[in-house]
Amino acid sequence: MNEATNNQQSKKSFPSGEGFRKGLRLVILGGGESGVGTALLGKAKGYEVFVSDKGKIKDKYKDVLLNNEIEFEDEQHTESKILSADIVMKSPGIPDKVALIKKIREAGITVVSEIEFASKFTEATLVAITGSNGKTTTATLTHHLLQQDLDVGLAGNIGDSFAKQILEKNHNNYVLEISSFQLDDIIDFKPKIAILTNITPDHLDRYDYKFENYIASKFRVVENQTEDDYFIYDADDEVILEYMKTHQIQSKKLPFSLTRVMEQGAYLDNNNIIITIDNNKITMPTENLALEGKHNVKNAMAASTVAHLLKIRKQTIRESLENFQGVEHRLEHVLKINKVQYINDSKATNVNATYFALESMEAPTVWIVGGVDKGNDYKELFPFVNEKVKAIICLGKDNAKLMDTFGKMVDVIIETEYMNEAVKIAYKLADAGDNVLLSPACASFDLFENYEDRGRQFKNAVRNL
Repeated sequence: MNEATNNQQSKKSFPSGEGFRKGLRLVILGGGESGVGTALLGKAKGYEVFVSDKGKIKDKYKDVLLNNEIEFEDEQHTESKILSADIVMKSPGIPDKVALIKKIREAGITVVSEIEFASKFTEATLVAITGSNGKTTTATLTHHLLQQDLDVGLAGNIGDSFAKQILEKNHNNYVLEISSFQLDDIIDFKPKIAILTNITPDHLDRYDYKFENYIASKFRVVENQTEDDYFIYDADDEVILEYMKTHQIQSKKLPFSLTRVMEQGAYLDNNNIIITIDNNKITMPTENLALEGKHNVKNAMAASTVAHLLKIRKQTIRESLENFQGVEHRLEHVLKINKVQYINDSKATNVNATYFALESMEAPTVWIVGGVDKGNDYKELFPFVNEKVKAIICLGKDNAKLMDTFGKMVDVIIETEYMNEAVKIAYKLADAGDNVLLSPACASFDLFENYEDRGRQFKNAVRNL
């Protein structure tokens, strides 16, 4: 979706919780976690609800819809039932270029994402986290820091749906991991605290292959904020800084940096994170951080800034940073076998994520890479491959680009379409003291259901060695 479409959409009124009229027809496209959560909340708030999924709805979600007497269909879209909607909540996986979505918009029907719809029914303090990389770790870490002292839910792109949690638990605070696709369909959504971890090219197929459209989409997280709200962002990210030169942001800015002193926000000084908000300064040592790597120091800065804003005690923040166990499929240490460490970074679905993974390797590494290439430019990985990678295993249906790119950089490069075989080859290639790293830099859909399936297959293969 481009900026023009977005701005046009955002001017439309949305039937909110306050101006609520019973009997509005809510059509939900997509019968997954966010769709079914929205259906439950919509029904509870008096909407007439219909769920439609072009694919097959999983049995566990069908059971919920049946038990709650919510009308649904799967493996088809009945246009007459969909175009009779007052509001459509569409799954973030459905692109705007789909003919049905174009028809819905042409009919003047309001299209929203789950986070837009659900936020109408809560007075909670919302912390919204977006970015090309690091958002899952930052969201999970932020939730971990806050939950010691506050009633807080974790939702968005992670865990139970936001809508369902509002219906069943209605926490006082929510940490929301939010993708650009979810932000594309907001209208009034306004987080108290917004975090932008970084912006690198990703998902460009959804943005007409224009990086500027993707950047604008990420910045929608702050578009409804006022001077009473906060914007936490990476001040070392040139893409973010360039955008901010030409676009006014209303909220209070709290940047974080590894390289520069920040009067307001967070910076690194001799292995200490210094956070200053309105002359209130706290210091957090980094030597005992549970998470490794420079990128995780940044994630810790962002999460700690939120905790400081929400008045979490300094001691609680420090202890939580030191005992946080990390996120599954993100630089997850699986097992050490014959003094070789096996690391699952399946969540690295783009080059920038793999950059952070390779940067953090401190031993010779057998690197498992590959999958569905989203127009990747691997140049930024060359220094790490030359310095740290001893062998490459290409795991994908089409490995030609990887073989051409890295074939002359390493002595050993092998291709396979099977995770078990990839792990067995890695076992033979790795020596004591080495790492075996699954960090694909690609989407997973050629051989796996999703990155979670890929990561779990890797872990199972390692355990079966």
